[in-house]
Amino acid sequence: MRVLSGVDTAAMRFPLLVSALACIAVLLPVAGASAERSVGTPGQIAWVRSAASRFVEAELSGSGEAACAVLNAPLRVSVHGRTCAERLDARFAALLRRPAARSALRRQARAITDAAVIVHGNSARLALATPLLAGPNHFLWTEDCWMLEG
Repeated sequence: MRVLSGVDTAAMRFPLLVSALACIAVLLPVAGASAERSVGTPGQIAWVRSAASRFVEAELSGSGEAACAVLNAPLRVSVHGRTCAERLDARFAALLRRPAARSALRRQARAITDAAVIVHGNSARLALATPLLAGPNHFLWTEDCWMLEG
């Protein structure tokens, strides 16, 4: 043991070491739990979460065009003379008129950051309590990016 000016420096460092180890021990299970729930490369998982976040941001802003940019090609086609953007603009306008819709979308946006992502080949699922579109939160790797599939 080394003593400097009557102070035991090893004894002073021990509480700091114990505190640091305790902090690491608390943080590791949280990071590990998140990583254990998701399957895929970190890049794939981040990209699926990014696509989901962009879709929810488009809903919050009422932008059908931005939401269509996240949708798989078959969902972007015109239906009965209405473009994807026109259909989603109308849908989002109706959604945002409902009480508490914005707060529900904000909760969903926050949930995306920690939601489990399961990637298998060129498809992925995002585990959220509520659907992003009208069905399962399913994504396809197409057009060199992850696209939401209805």
